[in-house]
Amino acid sequence: MNDYCFREARTTDLLAIEKILKDAVRLMLAEGKRQWDENYPRAEHVIADIRNHNGYVIEADGNVVSYGAVVFTGEPAYNDLQGEWLSDIPYVVVHRLAVAQSCQRLGIAERFFYYTEQLAVEKGIGSFRVDTNFDNTRMLSLFEKLGFSYCGKISYQQGERLAYEKILFPNFK
Repeated sequence: MNDYCFREARTTDLLAIEKILKDAVRLMLAEGKRQWDENYPRAEHVIADIRNHNGYVIEADGNVVSYGAVVFTGEPAYNDLQGEWLSDIPYVVVHRLAVAQSCQRLGIAERFFYYTEQLAVEKGIGSFRVDTNFDNTRMLSLFEKLGFSYCGKISYQQGERLAYEKILFPNFK
């Protein structure tokens, strides 16, 4: 798997994306994690992402191997952080990131974050924010590896999440 392409998702990718997300939900539930369930994320979330130009995929050798929502318009829940963000500059956020089961542990999620950073920098966005559940140890480890800093907690209808930020331009704060 050497030929990677990071691009906006298309409606023709929907079946592949749905499989990736359903497999991720099954795995989370089997591991006793409750961040995602049968009600989230669903096809309508992905369709809305695609319609709003927020859905992105990584394609490897012509196959969709990862999906995530890359949002540049903010996240309302982030306005009520129990803690403190590193900055108050415009940011990018990634939601609903999942990797195909056949591509687990190949660095695809890390690659997705790298591509998102590059896209943000191209758009002049100086901050990258993310959140995850307290028991999503793989994602928490990835945040640490990629240089994100813990900033506090946020609340969604589904529960509390740990929030992180990474400054992309060191001179911005």
